[in-house]
Amino acid sequence: MIMWLRAALATVFAIVILCLAAVAIPVKAQDSTPEAGEVSAAPQAVAVTPVARDDEIATRIEDILQATGWYPDIEVNATDGVVFLDGVTGSDEHRGWARDLASKTQDVVAVVNRITVKPEIDWSFRPALSEITILLRNGLASLPLIVLALVILPLAFYAAVFVARMIEWILRGQVDSPFLRSVIARTAAIPVFLIGLYIVLQVAGLTQLALSILGGAGVAGIVVGFAFRDIAENFLASLLLSIRQPFRRGDYIAVGGQEGTVQSMNTRSTLLLSLEGNHIQIPNATVFKNTIVNYSAAPTRQEFLEIGVGYDVSIAAAQEIIRKVLVDHAAVLEQPEEPLVLVDSLGSSTVNLRAYFWFDGRAYSVLKIRSALLRLVKKALIEENISMPGETREVIFPQGVPIISTDSAPAPAQPALPASREEISVPEPEVTESGAAATISEGDLENETESLERHAASANIPEAGEDLLSDSDTKP
Repeated sequence: MIMWLRAALATVFAIVILCLAAVAIPVKAQDSTPEAGEVSAAPQAVAVTPVARDDEIATRIEDILQATGWYPDIEVNATDGVVFLDGVTGSDEHRGWARDLASKTQDVVAVVNRITVKPEIDWSFRPALSEITILLRNGLASLPLIVLALVILPLAFYAAVFVARMIEWILRGQVDSPFLRSVIARTAAIPVFLIGLYIVLQVAGLTQLALSILGGAGVAGIVVGFAFRDIAENFLASLLLSIRQPFRRGDYIAVGGQEGTVQSMNTRSTLLLSLEGNHIQIPNATVFKNTIVNYSAAPTRQEFLEIGVGYDVSIAAAQEIIRKVLVDHAAVLEQPEEPLVLVDSLGSSTVNLRAYFWFDGRAYSVLKIRSALLRLVKKALIEENISMPGETREVIFPQGVPIISTDSAPAPAQPALPASREEISVPEPEVTESGAAATISEGDLENETESLERHAASANIPEAGEDLLSDSDTKP
């Protein structure tokens, strides 16, 4: 349906151009009403001894002008061969005719034309009927051209569509981006249609008109380009992104301060789905200009945990305990490198360790893995009596600590001390920590992408547009 509509519009456009050519009537250039005293030199050479006298010249010219009936109240004077014309006429043609007559008269040196033009009001419909008749005749004469346009332009349009489809089919195995294939195919198909249009214009004799239209379209394109600079910038950015392909559908990326899974890309913006389930539209120009972090480019990702242990414990022992927990977890990979536990810094009350590990970012969620590993590391350190003190805080009293003593108050009774240290019993807190690789709260550690994709499938996204990332671009 759209293809037929485009063909019909192209045909209508050609018919309009041909009709304009048919009704185009050469318009004679009219002399604008000149100022009084327009001087015209005589075409013949000036004789030294004139044969005709000035009064004879003036009388002869005036008699001829009065005989035409075009010049009421005409007055002609001559002095030394210079003729002065004064009076009124109804058109510029009549005014010019009087000037030419005087210039061609014998022994006239120059003509000063002071005849004014005052058009006569004609209430007759004959000029309008005459113009309508000319239009009808020109229209009938243009019927063969209109038939030619009705035949050539649809053929040129369908030929352009066929060429575009053939080029897109040829590039299917060479160019991955469907948007880039479409742009290349349409660019190659446009000249095919322009050839048909040029044939029609050439037959109609409107080649210069076509060139003028193209020149005007170029100027208009510059103006429109400045007016819609952002739209053009986003379109070009989408074209460049389709060529470079820094990400594909389903990749988890960070760009312009935003993070999310790539859902689609149109000619204006790129759509991301954040971990909170929000749809984020980022202009393609912003995506192209900013740094793009693609977390899904490689299946493996590296993360780290920060753990603080007391100064009274063996750092090597704590490192080995933490490393063993990471190695034994099913989500932690041995390649490209086994887990490392390094001393990061010496804090005020703890020795801060940083544990690095690799995992499959497509299969597991980084948030869930961090939660599970921190839980298991804390359990293992407590079981091995590794202290994890909190931060030390220093309280300063600028004015000192006030002490209030009352002499009359009785001294507090001192509790009796036990006889030996064996009698002191300090209850130890009972800590029961799960040793499972993942708890119910942490789920099964799977990546949130699948659940978010199911959530996004039912969302109504405004201005989603045509997706430039096809299904073939989706990573397995």
